[in-house]
Amino acid sequence: MRFESPTPKPAPVKLPTRHGISPSCVWLPRELHTTLLDFLSTRFHEIPRTTWIIRLEQGLVLNQQGTAFQIDSPYIADQHIYYYRNIENEERIPFEESVLYQDEHLLVADKPHFLPVIPSGKYVQETLLTRLKNKLELDDLAPIHRIDRETAGLVLFSINPATRDAYQALFRERTIHKTYEAIALLNRNLTLPMTYRSLMVKGEPFFRMKEIEGEANSETRLDILETQGNFAKYQLSPITGKQHQLRVHLAALGIPIVYDPFYPELTEWKEDYEKPLQLLAKQVSFIDPITGENHLFTSERKLLDVESIAAGLEHPQ
Repeated sequence: MRFESPTPKPAPVKLPTRHGISPSCVWLPRELHTTLLDFLSTRFHEIPRTTWIIRLEQGLVLNQQGTAFQIDSPYIADQHIYYYRNIENEERIPFEESVLYQDEHLLVADKPHFLPVIPSGKYVQETLLTRLKNKLELDDLAPIHRIDRETAGLVLFSINPATRDAYQALFRERTIHKTYEAIALLNRNLTLPMTYRSLMVKGEPFFRMKEIEGEANSETRLDILETQGNFAKYQLSPITGKQHQLRVHLAALGIPIVYDPFYPELTEWKEDYEKPLQLLAKQVSFIDPITGENHLFTSERKLLDVESIAAGLEHPQ
């Protein structure tokens, strides 16, 4: 029996950003669909068909030449198509980022709590990346690493694609030093400073992490900066960069971070701008792989006052 060889997929082309958003790319396989709209509605079943109709009407679904498809465009396999995400009535996040440093290769941003780093879920325009692209007109801007939406502080971005990997190597090879601050419960049984290690894997639901028995794949160094009542401000230095690593490690040590809705237990959480997660990416230091300069960047943001947190949580009104 002979099988027809599949058509090799060509490399995706680069289309321009729109309002700071780069297009998503989809390959059209050899399937039976009458129209492109039918395929999109089937492939992305979680997105309402009406959303794809609106995107097609607004010229947000394109072929690799940049020509917009129509609502009745036929389905033609073996090609890439591109679409730009848009969200109707996207919620405005009422906090502003700042730029601490910028040269031809590197940008260092200071992110507020609640602002996502990249487009995801219900946030497209209201993300650090999109805001910076729009304000600075830097289409090639890309984050070198990420921090949680709930976390505030420093995020490094690459400006020049030609030198991007050199900066990403800082994280791969662990030649960058990161320091966080967190306000959490005080555990008087801990001897600090200390190093905590564990094996972290995906948990349930999908956005949580958990620890299991086995060889450690995550490591954090902890020290204490100040105490007040049953709370303390900690200095944290992650050696590895697992998702939610600091939140998981502190919860495992019996000192969960103040206002963390995910750890140690998942709680019913309604976003409250008055109660940001008390975790801050405070400082990064490294030798610039391009210029050789010694960099030290410090966030200008602050966590809540330890004394006020202790008073508020220990003596609720």
